[in-house]
Amino acid sequence: MDAYIFDHVRTPRGKGRPDGALHEVTSVQLVTQLLEAVRDRNSLDTALLEDVIIGTAQPVGEQGGVLARAAVLNAGYAQSVAGQQVHRFCASGLDAVNLIAAQVHAGVMQAGIGGGVESMSRTVMGYDSGAWTSDPDIAFHNHYAPQGIGADMIATLDGFTREDVDGFAAESQRRAAQSWAEGRFNGAIVPVKDVIGEVLLDHDEHMRPGTTVESLGKLKAAFEGLGKGGFENVAKARYPEIEELSYVHHGGNSSGIVDGSGIVMIGSKEFGERAGMKPRARVVSYASMGSEPTIMLTAPADVTKKALKNAGMEVGDIDLFELNEAFASVVLRYMKLLNIPHDQINVCGGAIAMGHPLGATGAMITGIVLDELERTGKSTGLITLCAANGLGTATIIERV
Repeated sequence: MDAYIFDHVRTPRGKGRPDGALHEVTSVQLVTQLLEAVRDRNSLDTALLEDVIIGTAQPVGEQGGVLARAAVLNAGYAQSVAGQQVHRFCASGLDAVNLIAAQVHAGVMQAGIGGGVESMSRTVMGYDSGAWTSDPDIAFHNHYAPQGIGADMIATLDGFTREDVDGFAAESQRRAAQSWAEGRFNGAIVPVKDVIGEVLLDHDEHMRPGTTVESLGKLKAAFEGLGKGGFENVAKARYPEIEELSYVHHGGNSSGIVDGSGIVMIGSKEFGERAGMKPRARVVSYASMGSEPTIMLTAPADVTKKALKNAGMEVGDIDLFELNEAFASVVLRYMKLLNIPHDQINVCGGAIAMGHPLGATGAMITGIVLDELERTGKSTGLITLCAANGLGTATIIERV
């Protein structure tokens, strides 16, 4: 059975700190407002849905307890709609989308919603540390190093300079600003409201449109202290060909810490007929895999190849690529390995400009690719993310 995307919405991204516009809004409320919006704008009988799967990268505290089910009930959906929570670090939101699509493909579900949420101002990154970072035995044997070290390792091994990564970051800001100015996100954005119905945020708050390579050049490398504190030696133990680590990443060429949520509605052809909705895209293929955990951020190229193989496709069959901008070097490496021109990837800007609400980003960028395929009349898109602990997920969609 084919699985189709019928709709998607997302919140704007708010700065992930106490003075950010979305700090007062809980994660369950962020998801609730999206569920309400997708129901209301489609006049949807929610009893036609069977499950809502929400990914979070920190499923603890108020982001735990199967947040998806709480949001389903809070939004007034039919009580028959189930809820599930998934966690694959930064790939959680895309995994949730893929899990819904897989069940529709298998014929065991007619329709559901997959997505993600992260309130990074309320549930701070690192709360869900786990054995990988906090158990010395596990960390030692896996040569654990923080993600920023992995990003600088990629730059060192692939020869990307500070000018290269800053140039990529400045272009991300330019593209994001242009996309907002042209209204490319208008159909997807659901302004977030407070408890009395006043709009708190209706745009991505993290962007710095005036960013230039020159202004970025004034920023100090962010991860040199961690490296010189011992993690550079860990990296060299895993990669002895590295003589000296090149520290090129900082806050301006790394993904922004933000709050936000995104969801994607997926169903069968029969669901669409019953709901009176037209499909917008077909989910063609998806894949997940692991990669070397010290460098951590190199899975996207290989998981892209895996998703393409599953679909019987090649790189040249994809019109638009979207790789989460965890760090600039991650995308530069991906482009280099797969020979992807810059005008085919992250064409609306990315997380360096707009921010990366960890569990939500996969669902958000799925929607961005779909909207951009429709806007440009192109056919196929591939969405992928690297994730902590050397993980990666990818999805291919085709406009209908």
